[in-house]
Amino acid sequence: MALSREQLAQRVAQELQDGYYVNLGIGIPTLVANYVPEGMEVMLQSENGLLGMGQFPKEDEIDADLINAGKQTVTMATGASIFDSAESFAMIRGGHVDLTVLGAFEVDVNGNIASYMIPGKLIKGMGGAMDLVAGADNIIVTMTHASKHGESKLLNNCSLPLTGKGCIKRVLTDLAFIEIKEGKFHLLERAPGVSIEEIIKLTEGELIVPDNVPEMQF
Repeated sequence: MALSREQLAQRVAQELQDGYYVNLGIGIPTLVANYVPEGMEVMLQSENGLLGMGQFPKEDEIDADLINAGKQTVTMATGASIFDSAESFAMIRGGHVDLTVLGAFEVDVNGNIASYMIPGKLIKGMGGAMDLVAGADNIIVTMTHASKHGESKLLNNCSLPLTGKGCIKRVLTDLAFIEIKEGKFHLLERAPGVSIEEIIKLTEGELIVPDNVPEMQF
């Protein structure tokens, strides 16, 4: 069965390490804040100028002036700091973020990513995605494996305008956790109840499937 948005966030949270500075992009990545393992110290960064983002607020904790890059209200963890976007992007461009998590429309076997626009459709702006993929070495893309029409989003070559070239090494979809290397997709894990055959069918780019691919654990 395909992973829910919350399960995607839970699986990403398993990649966190104590002391990490982590940027969470708009959409599914923001949910990771709710699943940081207990006892682990991680500083979550939002590129609009917040380091130390906490979980989403409860009703009595909402502060309309405290938002993430997706304009959702958030909380601040102990030790958090607020600064302008220039300093925030200095962190990103200077390579001071240990892990970046962001969404995408397409990813291909060469590690290219298309995430900011679909030609002919209204876009609000590019956001910080180009800086994030250029300034970070450790990136996890979260996305659905295929469109609602069953068309693969894991391609031989991206068809949409690129956000970054050759920068993506790991992709977590609602069906699988995949590594990109040597011009191929490599299957690391599959979602519980999802067959290898289904993943192969919905992956356009060449997919290397080892023996005994484990199911994700939650």
